[in-house]
Amino acid sequence: MNFKQREALEILERTPAVLSHLLSGLSHEWLVSNEGGDSWNSLEVVAHLIECEKSNWIPRINSILSSHEIEPLPSFDRFSHLGKETGIEELLREFLQCRQQSLYQLGNLKIGTFNLNKTGIHPEFGSITLHQLLSTWAVHDLTHINQITRILAKRYACDVGPWKTYLSILK
Repeated sequence: MNFKQREALEILERTPAVLSHLLSGLSHEWLVSNEGGDSWNSLEVVAHLIECEKSNWIPRINSILSSHEIEPLPSFDRFSHLGKETGIEELLREFLQCRQQSLYQLGNLKIGTFNLNKTGIHPEFGSITLHQLLSTWAVHDLTHINQITRILAKRYACDVGPWKTYLSILK
């Protein structure tokens, strides 16, 4: 097992600043671009991260720590954020506040290594461990940072000309 809670926290603590540096002050055109079809734009991705802070990570961690495996984890609607986004500055502020609160709550739980193998029942995956959930939280952040950079890059996909061959983010 590679998971170490302190390492996961290194990612979780930095994500709000990374997104703020990447998205704050960008023009509306950058923020509403997407990858085509029903894909999300950057505003929607940040709104999704806020919903995760409110309804996913800490509620599910609490569920695993306080229950027996027979109770399913609280449900989470991955699409509940759609249509709720506002301006990027407000979203980034709210995400920072929500993340700080989540990390404060996580710290108060004082999760020891003996808790990491506690399990819960995920509605789709079945039995999962706390260390899997915590690992997923950090990788989820990285996934959405990657998604946002892809969205931004693809806005100029047709404009880079022959260099597209060398720009793996556009593939």
